[in-house]
Amino acid sequence: MDSSEENVYENPEITYENPTSDIYEVPCEALYAEPSDITPDYENTQRAIRKAPPPPPLLPPHHSTKERRDSSSSSSSSSSSSDDEEKGEIEHCSDKEEKEDEEEEKIEVKEQIIELNLGRGSPEEVKEEEEEVDRNSSRRSSSSSSSSSSSSSASEKEEREEEPEPEKDDLNIILYVKAGSDGESIGNCPFSQRLFMILWLKGVVFNVTTVDLKRKPADLHNLAPGTHPPFLTFQGEVLTDVNKIEEYLEAMLAPPKYPKLLSKNRESNSAGNDIFAKFSAYVKNTRPDKHHALEQSLNKALSKLDEYLMSPLPEEVQAGRHSGDGDSNRKYLDGDELTLADCNLLPKLHVVKVVAKKYRNYDIPSEFRGVWRYLDNANNRDEFTNTCAADVEIELAYQDVAKRLGK
Repeated sequence: MDSSEENVYENPEITYENPTSDIYEVPCEALYAEPSDITPDYENTQRAIRKAPPPPPLLPPHHSTKERRDSSSSSSSSSSSSDDEEKGEIEHCSDKEEKEDEEEEKIEVKEQIIELNLGRGSPEEVKEEEEEVDRNSSRRSSSSSSSSSSSSSASEKEEREEEPEPEKDDLNIILYVKAGSDGESIGNCPFSQRLFMILWLKGVVFNVTTVDLKRKPADLHNLAPGTHPPFLTFQGEVLTDVNKIEEYLEAMLAPPKYPKLLSKNRESNSAGNDIFAKFSAYVKNTRPDKHHALEQSLNKALSKLDEYLMSPLPEEVQAGRHSGDGDSNRKYLDGDELTLADCNLLPKLHVVKVVAKKYRNYDIPSEFRGVWRYLDNANNRDEFTNTCAADVEIELAYQDVAKRLGK
């Protein structure tokens, strides 16, 4: 083999010529050798897909500039270490050689890139392939972004699953109330509604069971023998006294988890407490000569309640919501929120309104603006309207109680 043939290295596509006279036997596979487990940056599809990084150049082995500089400096220092001018000349030559080597490398790399591109097609074809690669790349990126978004959404889902669930009430509370005429619906009983409203306002989970007094089940006889509704079981404990049940619920279902329902003003607890007694005497009376006096007695009790509702509370004045002169605009007995006092009074006041109208054709006087405002505000609350018995049930309950007036 002559020297001209020995300086030629053949590649399936490109021929590289070694400008030097030295011969280095390097397998041509080394030009494109890549790890098998790594996806190649480019593929040879006989057309340029994109401007890929060139294969490593075939450069003749030569001593690095540093080696030559060290060699030159060592030789110069060995010959004459004191000659500064000669040392400067050697360093100048070394720098020059280094620049020449860098220029050589740039030229060879440029030539290889040109040859590589010439072997892959025309510039128009290269441009078309580059555009296609850009499209594929954008599709891959969108796919990867969607996969990343799905993975992020999956991670978010895992985080949500890891979040602790809100604490649930593990209380077992059952309220037994009087059943209506059909044996299933809620019947007339202001005391049942009182406890029903308290539990609703507390926001606790509880069950309501209607008890048909005509067909009281045997298990209820055993549960609360000799007791009529309402009564309550709290975590298995049977409570039968309404006032004690109210105190018990306020103590057991206390802040911060449950709202406090006690009134701030003691007067709110006693407001209107004589209305129901006056009403009972009024509807049970059969003597016409006492009718007017009993009606006036009922009006007087309602008037006292109206006066309290129209008078500003100390909190209203202190908070600046009221000047102290004029009428109060609060919604309920003790402010703008329902309290235990309202749970006690509102069911009774509702019975008075329904029964007196049915059996005495009596309406609460319109001049009692505070009373009517109070009832209207209560009718806007689910805690009141959804715990009321139907008007027909209330009327049926008083059918035998309300006596006809004699002639």
